[in-house]
Amino acid sequence: MSETIVALTGTPQGAQLALILALVSAFAHAAFGALQKGRHDPWLTRGAIDLWLAVLSAPVALILVPWPSPWVWGFLAGAVGLHLAYKLTMALAYERAPYTVVYPVVRGTGPLITLGFAIAVLGESYAPLQWLGVAALSGGILALSGVNLHRPGLGAGDIGRGIAWALAAGVAVAAYTTWDALGIRAAADPFTFLAWFFLVTALDFPLIAAWRWRQMAPAARPAPGPLMLRGLVGALVAWVSFGGVTLATRLDKVGEAAVLRETSTLFAALIGWAVLGERVGPLRAALMALIAAGAVLVEFGGRAG
Repeated sequence: MSETIVALTGTPQGAQLALILALVSAFAHAAFGALQKGRHDPWLTRGAIDLWLAVLSAPVALILVPWPSPWVWGFLAGAVGLHLAYKLTMALAYERAPYTVVYPVVRGTGPLITLGFAIAVLGESYAPLQWLGVAALSGGILALSGVNLHRPGLGAGDIGRGIAWALAAGVAVAAYTTWDALGIRAAADPFTFLAWFFLVTALDFPLIAAWRWRQMAPAARPAPGPLMLRGLVGALVAWVSFGGVTLATRLDKVGEAAVLRETSTLFAALIGWAVLGERVGPLRAALMALIAAGAVLVEFGGRAG
């Protein structure tokens, strides 16, 4: 598998595989979003996910893949800090604002900033039609957040601070997407980077969650069984979601993979309608169509002319 990924990098076939991986990643991320309805405390949930990620990734990293080179170790060290910043800002945002508001803000701001990083750091370039697609996709996602903000039944929360933390999380997404793309490209075996990434970046939040658990009143602590089951499911989804999009950045342009990943918001809305029985309405349907059109322009706009 590693040899196939390396051989396809930079080829038309690699670009097609990157498209598939980015869309699979988006769907996986949306499916996990559906699982988070009625979620536990976000700090405990993230801690359970990371605990399982460490448990599942350790044998792969220690036994099944080659060890990282010194150069790759440097990228892994940087990834620990960037992903900790992302997880902290996401937990702080979820504490203060509803999921349906926070999630689109993070996913809508991330692609715009990622494209800027990809151009400045990686020297990528994009056609005018692709920029139009990014504007359509991000604008549609952010508009969905605004629509959700005014839906009845949402908890009040500290909406303003929640959105501010969500914007910070969007910046963190762009930073770690670009950094991780550099890391997986520096590794001779892309699965070496992924296995060790999932291991080393999963060691912090279980400690934070354990501290938070001890600070909670016993009556407020959730049952460990359902929490750990949710963590296991989240860890498996993370391997598909993050692993897929990171492999896509190895195969093709970072900016395109990052933008296509954010169609997760579209998949989340479709899951809500088809599986959870949520009403879509004409406005949300139009915004979903705008997001889909933006994704098409990003993927194919660079091939026009």
